[in-house]
Amino acid sequence: MKRLSIIIVTYKSENDIYDCLSSVWENCDLKHEELEIIVVDNSPDSTLMFSQLRERYGRNVMLIKNTHNGGYGQGNNVGIRQATAPVIMIMNPDVRLMEPILKTVVQAFEQDDSLCMYGIKQMLSAHKKSPLSYDCSYCMNGYLASLLTPICNRINFFIPKYMYFSGSCFFISKNKFEQVGLFDESIFMYGEEDDIHWRMKQHYGPQFVFNSKLHYIHLAKGHAPSLQTEKAMLKSIVSVNKKKGIPVEKTIHNRLRSIRVRNAWLSIRGWLGRKDQEQQVTLIELMNYMKHKI
Repeated sequence: MKRLSIIIVTYKSENDIYDCLSSVWENCDLKHEELEIIVVDNSPDSTLMFSQLRERYGRNVMLIKNTHNGGYGQGNNVGIRQATAPVIMIMNPDVRLMEPILKTVVQAFEQDDSLCMYGIKQMLSAHKKSPLSYDCSYCMNGYLASLLTPICNRINFFIPKYMYFSGSCFFISKNKFEQVGLFDESIFMYGEEDDIHWRMKQHYGPQFVFNSKLHYIHLAKGHAPSLQTEKAMLKSIVSVNKKKGIPVEKTIHNRLRSIRVRNAWLSIRGWLGRKDQEQQVTLIELMNYMKHKI
């Protein structure tokens, strides 16, 4: 009987998926027959990757070639619908398990029927903590959210009612997730975590647990924010907040507040000799773009 299904959506992820899966098996503290791993590939061609995965893992990993690249959420839904375990783990291919965590999480769901979601501490490396194990909801005031998120992450203070787990790695009750409609497939990328958190909370209350004693590594690749990416993110945030009854204008104003805080931080880094001017210009361009949308 399966106790946990791990869903991994890939897109041109050959540089990550092999080490990702190795880390799962190396740190698996469940019986192998209790674990189900499903890889859903959104790439144009997955022939070589799937061939190598079959050679390494045989039937221990289910491989699904998606019919089309419908986005991160749609790909996860394809995998979840094939999953047979009561607990789902959503995992990015650039995530690495660094310690045995699976049994502890699964037992938490088995011991508490009301539990909806479970999050653990994100690391950037074995010794470097990430500032984003969880984030504040997009409906929160942008100034407050920008200050609260790093502070709460630093002191491991998770507020279930107002914070959502990083989408790179989290656990969720399959049955409860199905009841609220799984991932919203109209969201191609960005904002899915906040949307899931809100819908689960609406149906079941803030039944979320964060365990700072369990860890995973997210090999987040640093990059300067692009105007195109920020526009796509804004579009998703507006869509998510519309479900909550939040006007577009309020969403944009909150995003502008967050960007002002971010710009201030970049300015401080500039005064300290850090070269972030290119990033700040991108953010200023985004501010001008959003002002025209109000």
